[in-house]
Amino acid sequence: MSYKKITLKPKKEESLRRFHPWIFSGAVAQKDSNLIEGEVVNVYTSNNDFIAVGHFQIDSIEVRVLSFEERKIDSAFWKEKLEIAFNLRKSIGVVSDSNNAYRLVHGEGDNLPGLVIDIYGNTAVMQSHSVGMHDSRKEISNALIEVLGDRLKNVYYKSETTLLNKPNVIPENDYLFGGKNVDNFALENGLKFQADWVKGQKTGFFVDQRDNRSLLEKYSKDRSVLNMFCYTGGFSFYAMRGKAKSVHSVDSSAKAIMFTQNNVELNFPDDSRHTAFAEDAFKYLAKIEKGEYDLIILDPPAFAKHRGAIRNALQGYKKLNANAFEKIAPGGILFTFSCSQVVSKEAFRLAVFSAAAQSGRSVKILHQLTQPADHPINIYHPEGEYLKGLVLYVE
Repeated sequence: MSYKKITLKPKKEESLRRFHPWIFSGAVAQKDSNLIEGEVVNVYTSNNDFIAVGHFQIDSIEVRVLSFEERKIDSAFWKEKLEIAFNLRKSIGVVSDSNNAYRLVHGEGDNLPGLVIDIYGNTAVMQSHSVGMHDSRKEISNALIEVLGDRLKNVYYKSETTLLNKPNVIPENDYLFGGKNVDNFALENGLKFQADWVKGQKTGFFVDQRDNRSLLEKYSKDRSVLNMFCYTGGFSFYAMRGKAKSVHSVDSSAKAIMFTQNNVELNFPDDSRHTAFAEDAFKYLAKIEKGEYDLIILDPPAFAKHRGAIRNALQGYKKLNANAFEKIAPGGILFTFSCSQVVSKEAFRLAVFSAAAQSGRSVKILHQLTQPADHPINIYHPEGEYLKGLVLYVE
């Protein structure tokens, strides 16, 4: 293909021969002049052998690989990749009459680095994490419409927050398709919820916790449940269906609390078991009585978004979990999570274990949790495993 050319330093193609989808700037020997961020480039070894095609970017990751075969990145390419992604979701059962909320494209996990697409009912919410994907957004949207057909009524593009530091990009959030009389209700395992993709966090809901919410439902019967960092209340309405005795939802955002209350009301109207509080999590945990709750969920936002913040993040996880261990009732169950990609499973577990040791209580691991199958991890890109969780029994 007649794309501009990037040539690697000697022996810097080894990771690409193992199909890792990133090429770092330090591996590049030379590149064609006048490269524009976001354009498609062909990558060659120092022996001038083709090895990959991908999006060029001005960053420590200089190329995000789209294919290890020499091919044109056009509408046929996007359609093929989206069909593969959709067929995977159908085969694992997340597309059904009782579930129409799922992740259709998970970046490197679907061999489309820099692209996320979540489906909520008949709306696709697309998010770019690279200029290349941003520049291709209309082509991708058209391919999406072709692949999903009548299932799709709207495509909403939301990349203002993910492309903030790109001076030549204007990533306005807007509908690329549809946008009239939009219904923002969706179903997850038979439970209704509202997704606020226009003003909410990420794409409007956290579909990555679907399986973990289902597991929580099984543990909720007759328990007093505390859902910390509840956001839009996903764990709360699963606990309600699981016949919890009471459910308290806590988030520092008053808007998140409003969404939680609306989502609980959608499924359990006028149910007095649920109460929501707009309050800081650490302050709330500090003031509650010991033994007040026997099921606690800790699902905080990412404490570390880059490697320089890891140490402080681990201290935050340790403090948060120590507070929960101190307050949870004997025989209680703790669901605790980290969604920080730069925090490893081992580091997160050590922080939780340190908190348990500090409490002096006997703690057993019941489950080790991760992201669901519609957030696949490319076996050649282990960095894609970002969600870590533990379910703990506290004596």
